[in-house]
Amino acid sequence: MKIDCILSPAELPALAKRDLRDATCVVFDVLRATSTFVTALHNGAKAVIPVAEISEALAIRQKQPGGLLGGERDGVKIRADQTSGGDFDLGNSPREYTPEKVRGKTIVSTTTNGTRALRACAGAQTVLAASFLNLTATAQFIRWLQPAQILLVCAGTRKNLADEDVLAAGALGEMLVRWGETAGEPKGEQKHPGSRGRSPHQKRIYGFSNSAETARNAWRKAKSNLLEVVSAAENARRLLAIPELCDDVEFCLRQDVFNLVAVLGHDGAIRISI
Repeated sequence: MKIDCILSPAELPALAKRDLRDATCVVFDVLRATSTFVTALHNGAKAVIPVAEISEALAIRQKQPGGLLGGERDGVKIRADQTSGGDFDLGNSPREYTPEKVRGKTIVSTTTNGTRALRACAGAQTVLAASFLNLTATAQFIRWLQPAQILLVCAGTRKNLADEDVLAAGALGEMLVRWGETAGEPKGEQKHPGSRGRSPHQKRIYGFSNSAETARNAWRKAKSNLLEVVSAAENARRLLAIPELCDDVEFCLRQDVFNLVAVLGHDGAIRISI
């Protein structure tokens, strides 16, 4: 398997020209879109529909009036002056997406970077929304799928590279290559329905691109003091300066809190893989 990595949002437009038909794209927007989507699904949301623009979200809401609108611009919840109507129901803090608010609901979300990154991967065979919160579950799913290509997509911050996304991508790559070096199963791993009959003891060989190796090396250096490293990054500094959002940083850096895989379906909605 080949593992490549898009390190910054500046590389996203090129995906439209890339053949992704045999690829699994794993999108990371750790602070905070993919962390929020995973949390919402864990807490009972029926689906999350990521869209690029506020106008798209409003149009879908008109057709599905029972759903919720979520998302942000410049890190904060979308307000009435941005919609020519009312405030969005939710912002982009995963801590807002409680079971009481989201259980059984479809959420239409638009964010500055994360939702655009997900939509940019539309040509891929499989698109996953991933975060530190569901890292191992995502890695196990990829291991069973055995795609020819794995593309780790870092959504970034505005137009810039986001350290937290690169570190999560590196952590996933490190996990995959560590498992690929052993013939047996990780302790406690169960055969996933997506395994398609493959032998659970088949050894996997991974080839890393330079960018994927960069992410992996960054993770190795930062993993022992992850919170400290990420707190110095652009997006984290912005969130830490907002009292009602500062706790999101530590929340989103917790690893393997949720044992679920979030898959973007061909209908444009993210759901838990069954």
